Amino acid sequence: MHWTAHAGTPLQGVLGIPGDKSVSHRSVMFAALADGISTIDGFLEGEDTRATAAIFECLGVRIETPSPSRRVVHGVGIDGLQPGAAPLDCGNAGTGMRLLAGLLAAQRFDSVLIGDASLSKRPMRRVTVPLAKMGARIDTEEGGTPPLRIHGGQPLVGIDHTLEVASAQVKSALLLAGLYAHGETVVREPHPTRDYTERMLSAFGVEIEFSPGFARLRGGQRLRATDVAVPADFSSAAFFLVAASIVPGSELRLRQVGLNPRRTGLLTALRMMGADITEERSGMHGGEPVADLRVRYAPLHGIEVPEALVPDMIDEFPALFIAAACAEGPTVVRGAAELRVKESDRLGVMAAGLRTLGLQVDETPDGATIHPGAMHGGQIASQHDHRIAMAFAVAAQRATGELLIRDVETVATSFPGFAELARAAGFGLV
Repeated sequence: MHWTAHAGTPLQGVLGIPGDKSVSHRSVMFAALADGISTIDGFLEGEDTRATAAIFECLGVRIETPSPSRRVVHGVGIDGLQPGAAPLDCGNAGTGMRLLAGLLAAQRFDSVLIGDASLSKRPMRRVTVPLAKMGARIDTEEGGTPPLRIHGGQPLVGIDHTLEVASAQVKSALLLAGLYAHGETVVREPHPTRDYTERMLSAFGVEIEFSPGFARLRGGQRLRATDVAVPADFSSAAFFLVAASIVPGSELRLRQVGLNPRRTGLLTALRMMGADITEERSGMHGGEPVADLRVRYAPLHGIEVPEALVPDMIDEFPALFIAAACAEGPTVVRGAAELRVKESDRLGVMAAGLRTLGLQVDETPDGATIHPGAMHGGQIASQHDHRIAMAFAVAAQRATGELLIRDVETVATSFPGFAELARAAGFGLV
């Protein structure tokens, strides 16, 4: 699948963004492990989250879909999962695979986790090595990549572990394994990351102590069923926040977007650049802060992105690169080496794409300096990365010619309906 994107009209309207991907993954997992029946509203109907739900059905959990974006999960309890009859396919979901590695390492049965071509290239030793310290046995390919062959029946012990690289996925995998481990599991981070797992475990009745950069729980606890309202996904909202900020005459309102403080680094960065974004109707959904975000066009200026913000915006850098391309003066990113091992090498792919459109981008091993300027048309290779594809659809709204964006089918993993919603808002997108 390809898109042809070009400048459209000023962006206008009130938009409903799909449910948060991270919350959707975790809500299905924890509901499956709980005692009782949980209802999930606002579940993201994306390929990644559906893959996670399908895996739990393979593991013996009954999941009903009474209507789109709703799931009713009949929990089997912390010790009720059954062995799958075949390898468990995570699709493109790095979150699903890493969290499941921690959960399945504690089961009495063997499991194999597989993924698509992109996921099969992503590094997994960062999660398998600390899990091995707990007693897990997980085999990978020679380069530390999937498939993950998980040996069941291993007694796990709690550890006090400091992550070398801040990662919410690795932290979450260790905490899930810690639910089954003897003793306490403590995870410390060099920089605080998103705390969806900690908040949701607490909502499901687990006693867990957590603060920025720290989490502790004891093994042997049970989860109790609870209903979850999934907020709109901030990472998906990011593309519209940037688009309305850079297209003159635009004004959008995005309804009830999740504003977890460990997720909204882009919001801070855009405001530092001069963006006009205000919060309205603030509240809480299932322990997560939410608000309507109203964004109006405003001239942006380049900044040096504070390294402290990087973990809180790791998925939003493709969108930030487009904002930087349309700002006055250069934008400097440092401390973002993690971007090189996402669905693609996002630093390299974004830099190459912006150069294709006529801009100068100076790469470093852990960042880049983006020099803004006029963007012309061209062909963009998204490298089958959903966030790259959507970012360049935004860039096209300020380009002087058409952009052919190749291989956009993976957008369905996180934002099904993006193209339709974008066109309704005023994007030029075919």
